[in-house]
Amino acid sequence: MNDQKAKIIRSGKVYVRNTFAGIIAHDEDGFAFKYDAEYLNKEDAEPVSLTLPKREPAFRNEQLFAFFDGLIPEGWLLDIAEKNWKVNRNDRMELLLTVCNDCIGNVSIVRDK
Repeated sequence: MNDQKAKIIRSGKVYVRNTFAGIIAHDEDGFAFKYDAEYLNKEDAEPVSLTLPKREPAFRNEQLFAFFDGLIPEGWLLDIAEKNWKVNRNDRMELLLTVCNDCIGNVSIVRDK
């Protein structure tokens, strides 16, 4: 995430309709999402979310962006994820990277780091 020099703790590649769109990262300062330059140059590229419109600078937030948090399962599916993968339900970034590589909808996350 070249916009910040904070050390990246974990990150994931974000895909829209199976096309690489950018990187979601958790670093010392919080969370960042940055679109890939090639993705931004595609005419038909859709934004990941209406709350994350296409733009060059990275989005930054102290907490996981609401859109990405919304991809994480709830209820009994969250219970299964917590039990099977031994992921703390309060570690939202780890949940995102662990269970959101095959989400309902057009966005998926694949662990990068």
